[in-house]
This record gives sequence, C-alpha cells and structure tokens, in this order.
Amino acid sequence: MAWINRFSTAVAFLAVGVLFSPETFGSKSEGSISPILSSSIKLAHLLCFATAWGVSLWVTFIGGIIMFKHLPRHQFGNLQSKMFPAYFSLVGVCCAIAAAAFGYKHPWKSATTAEKYQLGFLVSAFAFSLINLFVFTPMTIEMMKLRHKVEREQNIGDEVGGSKNQEAAKANPRLAAMNKRFGMIHGLSSLSNLMSFGGLAMHSWYLAGKLNL
Repeated sequence: MAWINRFSTAVAFLAVGVLFSPETFGSKSEGSISPILSSSIKLAHLLCFATAWGVSLWVTFIGGIIMFKHLPRHQFGNLQSKMFPAYFSLVGVCCAIAAAAFGYKHPWKSATTAEKYQLGFLVSAFAFSLINLFVFTPMTIEMMKLRHKVEREQNIGDEVGGSKNQEAAKANPRLAAMNKRFGMIHGLSSLSNLMSFGGLAMHSWYLAGKLNL
C-alpha cells in the first residue's frame, strides 16, 4: 500500500496548489476557459465527488454492517484491515480532485460565501480521510492484531456477530486494557469517517440546489 500513500500525498499537494493558487494552473474567468476544458473540469469534479460519496455511503452504513453480521469476527477484522487503507486512500484522492476542480472553477478570491463554504466541506472531507489513512487506521490495525493474538490464546474470535470478548475480558486484565484502547482508537477513527461523510453530504445538498430538473 506504500504506492497508494505516495500517490495520495502527490495528489494532495497538487490539489492544494490548484485550490490556493488557481492562476498558476491557468484558472481564469469562465469566458476565457475553453468549453472542452471547462466540461472536463466539471466532469472530474462530479465523478470524483460521486465516487467518494457512494463509496463512503456503502462502506459506512451498508457493507461493513453486512460483513460484521455474517463473518467470523477475526476474519471480519482482518478483511477490514486490508480494505480500510484502500477505502480512505480512494476517498481522500477523490475529495482532493473534487476540491481542486471546484477551486479551479471558483477561485477563492472571487468565490461567493456559499462557494467558500463548499470548498471548506470538500477540503475537510479530504483532511479527515487523510487523518484516518495515516493516523487512526495504522493504530487500529496494530491494536487489533495484538488483541487477536490474546483472544486466540483464549480460544475466542471465531464467533459470528456477537463477541465472547467481554466475558473473557472480565478474567483477563490485559485483554480488558486492550479493549479499552482499541475502543478509543476505533471510536476516533469512526468519528473522523463520519466527519468526512458529513462534509460530502453538505456538498451533495449544495449540488442538489444547482439542479434544474
């Protein structure tokens, strides 16, 4: 996954450059941009936003819940440890491109208050995804692996859905301490993911207001 991290970082720097210095990349008034370039920028914004929004909705509220209810707990955790780095990388890159495209079409100096808010929502969605990718996800995975090792010693972790962990933790202070730390880190990761989703939700409301059906 190292290449994804490097790619995400490169896209992030490019997006920040376009966002705060659009004139460097040729952003001018609407009339001076060729129709093809203008349509391409709008398409990049729409596709990247739609991808980030759809993936976030599925992983947060549908896919993860279904997997948790039907997979053995350790298998579910191992699958999540492989999926989440890719998930946060994808959402982060898409948010960066969407923010850059929006910033290109609406340079900060001439943007309206509503447009500045939308830039803020997109950038915040990108930032929270990046925090999850580089901070909370590695910490969660590391703690999960340590906890799985202790649980295997207790012959638990193969159950589906409900966990036998809490009962085992009552007689195992080490496992109880791991549960507490894992819960804190996982909670912060979930909160960060919801904040990213919230930023995308606010932008979806803005885009809906621009539709003329």
